[in-house]
Amino acid sequence: KAGVTFNLTPSDPSTFILMGIPGLEAAHIWISILFSTSYIISLLGNFIVLFVQTLHKPMYLLVCLLALTDISMSTSIIPKALCIFWFNLKGITVVGCLTQMFFLHAASVMHSAVLVTMAFDRYVAICNPLRYATILTNARIAKLGLLGLIRAVLFILPMPLLLSRQPFCANRIIPHMYCEHIAVAKMPCGDTTVNRTYGLVIAFVVIWLDLMLIALSYGLIIRDILRVSSKVVHQKALNTCTSHICVMLMSYTPCLFSYLTQRFGQGIAPHLHIILASFYFLVPRMLNPIIYGVKTKELHEKVGKYMCRR
Repeated sequence: KAGVTFNLTPSDPSTFILMGIPGLEAAHIWISILFSTSYIISLLGNFIVLFVQTLHKPMYLLVCLLALTDISMSTSIIPKALCIFWFNLKGITVVGCLTQMFFLHAASVMHSAVLVTMAFDRYVAICNPLRYATILTNARIAKLGLLGLIRAVLFILPMPLLLSRQPFCANRIIPHMYCEHIAVAKMPCGDTTVNRTYGLVIAFVVIWLDLMLIALSYGLIIRDILRVSSKVVHQKALNTCTSHICVMLMSYTPCLFSYLTQRFGQGIAPHLHIILASFYFLVPRMLNPIIYGVKTKELHEKVGKYMCRR
């Protein structure tokens, strides 16, 4: 009975088949070790950040939001990918596929919004330190977080809704290990111009708009720092921004590279596309809590005290 349930064929009208990483099927077990190890480290690190977080300051609330988005992004794809690698459970219902797509991309958009808010937080901390407590209250951070969540839902929800109205072809094999929008948008038999255009516009708006806002924040920070000749002030400002810069580079660099290769790198092997995309969902999620745990003094001390008590 289990075999009938899980060995779904592409002709099943309610099922897609996720192939994992085409071309590297023989290495699926070895790849799964890397994936599972990274996922465990990511969960452990991010949950530690959440559990020891008793510092109710704006920056630490943002670190918690970052941890929640990291957990959501990795959890939306890794468990299903491991089922493919370990048990050859490649079937996923159309509803399940579209649901995975929504949570995956919504968490990604929310993650970008948190990074923008962190850049604004760093700007206020460096350029208006005396007004920091009045500008960035916990209530305001909560409102910015809610605004980021609403933006993510409104931007991403049309993607699965538009695809759900399309007739899907007989060939339901997705050469990927998770339901990514670009891969799924190739499946319908009808005209998918609207779907693809919408995905392109949303990616452009989210990535480039958020990067412009972050660049604006750091441009204002650099302008104010250059007005002061003190090396101590320069070093303090650099230390204040180091964690955010590292997390930002780790998040946006592989994201941009993966997006550009998927859209314009037709000559690149499919398994390289998937590996690049997986790098974005694995490595930054694993390293973000480590970076903030090491670079943020108060959080580092809290983790140390928590571990000592245990």
